[in-house]
Amino acid sequence: MRVLAVASEVFPLVKTGGLADVAGALPAALAREGIAVTTLLPGYPAVMAALAGGEAALAIPDLFGGPARLLRAAHAGLDLLVLDAPHLFARPGGPYAGPDGRDWGDNPLRFAAFAAAGARAARDMAFDAVHAHDWQAGLLPAYLAAAGSGPRTLFTVHNLAFQGQFPAALFPALGLPPAFLATEGAEYHGGVGYLKAGLWFAARLSTVSPGYAAEITTPEGGMGLDGLLRGRAAVLEGIANGLDTAEWDPAADHRLPARFDARRLGRRAANRAALRARFALAEAEAPLIGFVGRLSWQKGVDLLLAALPVDAQLALLGSGEPGLEQAANALAAANPGRVGVVLGYDEALARLVYAGCDLFAMPSRFEPCGLGQLCALRYGAPPVVSFAGGLADTVVNANDAALAMEAGTGFCCAPGSAPLLGAALRRAGALWRDAPAWAALQRRGMGQDLSWARPARRYAATLRALA
Repeated sequence: MRVLAVASEVFPLVKTGGLADVAGALPAALAREGIAVTTLLPGYPAVMAALAGGEAALAIPDLFGGPARLLRAAHAGLDLLVLDAPHLFARPGGPYAGPDGRDWGDNPLRFAAFAAAGARAARDMAFDAVHAHDWQAGLLPAYLAAAGSGPRTLFTVHNLAFQGQFPAALFPALGLPPAFLATEGAEYHGGVGYLKAGLWFAARLSTVSPGYAAEITTPEGGMGLDGLLRGRAAVLEGIANGLDTAEWDPAADHRLPARFDARRLGRRAANRAALRARFALAEAEAPLIGFVGRLSWQKGVDLLLAALPVDAQLALLGSGEPGLEQAANALAAANPGRVGVVLGYDEALARLVYAGCDLFAMPSRFEPCGLGQLCALRYGAPPVVSFAGGLADTVVNANDAALAMEAGTGFCCAPGSAPLLGAALRRAGALWRDAPAWAALQRRGMGQDLSWARPARRYAATLRALA
């Protein structure tokens, strides 16, 4: 079976979040299920430079204001189609924003073109099914519906908060039938909803954990789309993300000062020492809490800063909302040697946080799936998470009953509460002081199958149902 995956970012070529990790890892896992995936992504400058050309596969004389072509290439085990459209993608900055951090004003047309090119490839290159990801590919099922032919689509939502909503005045430029700008179509609150279009026109829907699939059908979690999602519940499923366990392997990670596995947990001490040195933290008999991620309200960073126990240390790596960056720096300034902050993102440093911290905090107010808690489990850092979305699906709360049954892997609390998060952190700190019990907790987390094998079987069954 031949599947065209369509994603606006793919690791290791371009990444801003978890979408890239999924799009980069899932094809290899699906190959083991007998499904051949070709991934379409935009020809950003970094992508074009990494691929150094490619074989022309399909010419598009006029794609939203200029010529374009699809190039066939291979990279890091991925079979790729790259949309070479210089008038849309040959510009500095990131995938969605310029060097000044502001979104490109023509993003609606850039990603409409991306979706239209994906629909053209799906039809002309005879794929059996399409797997489209997030709002940037949301119009693809609409273009296929407008054409009246082509394979059916699985549309996966990675985060319902990012919906691709634009003014209705844009719609005539999209080249879709006027009737598609309707409640039963792409119209959303008087404008055009790219994600809404994907949810309406795709044959099947998925999101990245069972818990999140349930949450988004509720008024509290559906962000205005819960009615549509309830109406399509029969074709909506939640499939928890996996982890590329070859890429994320503490026994083979060359970025770490000391590699280790579940049988050699003592080697983590060298990573903890390096982590403390990098974040200017004092040597102390105190649990070291790590955080890696966006500094945002969604991620609960304000809760973590407020709930940090006085007898714990914190190493925080990330960037995001200016107010939270300032609050993190202020906490570090008021607590030298106990709180360390590095603003920005560095892959090697992120690995060191996972490999050196004692606990990994992920107190998100909502979390579609999350990869941070999976990385932390893999690297022997029991996570402290909110009971939300994919976090609830992937972390087993180590309460007394679970510990008695040797079943816990981390610590959970209700989302949105600093006092409850503080209690969970203190509960984790108390168990950390029981070295044998803590080592058993670490080994349980590290011993889980966190790979893409089980999720890939679910995706394979769903994709085969489309053919």
